[in-house]
Amino acid sequence: MLYENVIMEALASHIWPFCRISGMFMVMAGVGSRNLSVKIRLFYALTVTVVVAPVIGPMPDVELFSVASYIIIIQQTLIGVAIGFISILVLQSFVVAGQVIGMQTSLGFASMIDPGSGQTVPVVGQFFLLLATLMFFAIDGHLIMIKMLVVSFETLPISVDGLTKLTLSNIANWGGWMFTSSLAMSIAAMVALLVINFSFGILTRAAPQLNIFSIGFPVTMLAGLLVLWLTLDTVMSHFDSLWARSVEMMCTIINTKCEF
Repeated sequence: MLYENVIMEALASHIWPFCRISGMFMVMAGVGSRNLSVKIRLFYALTVTVVVAPVIGPMPDVELFSVASYIIIIQQTLIGVAIGFISILVLQSFVVAGQVIGMQTSLGFASMIDPGSGQTVPVVGQFFLLLATLMFFAIDGHLIMIKMLVVSFETLPISVDGLTKLTLSNIANWGGWMFTSSLAMSIAAMVALLVINFSFGILTRAAPQLNIFSIGFPVTMLAGLLVLWLTLDTVMSHFDSLWARSVEMMCTIINTKCEF
């Protein structure tokens, strides 16, 4: 009976942290992509669990196979998913901005399958997604999130209690930043293309004999490529601003001060 209790405690000390860690890796930016094999994500989660489990505080006095244990598993998974979900919103902001720019510049006809969602999206959106993913790994965003996850075991210890309703509400409200930042990135391209279309409207009114459809489409596409090239200069500043806000939100989720 003594050995059975020791085995159950050892399993609980690894299974409960594994649920939180695997929850984050399941939806985390870059790592949670469908392009990455599930086996690799599982290996990452197991490796981090083995390293982190010995330094976590004492586990709650709950039987592993009980209703309370299942509640703990759900709560730990929700905490990990909430942390990883914020990083996904950061990358999706660039996807939405790229889609808006692609549609406005007549470059939205070229599309491909998004590896993250499995949906057909414009190539411009995928281009912005690749840029955002590269910047995420360039600033060691994945390491910051892993460090934040380790800190969360101190600020949000493993127990039946998990995220509060206020925290879940803040996460839902923070999703509005995805559309706000996407609009901020694409507003310049939208205004530039609006001016071009407005100019073609005046040209059509002044010279009705011109075939606006034969010259408008190629000119709009060339102008779109130029606008897209000029927009790239601001991508890094937008990413820095949005990533700083996302880190603050992650710190709010795990109830700690932002010192990352």
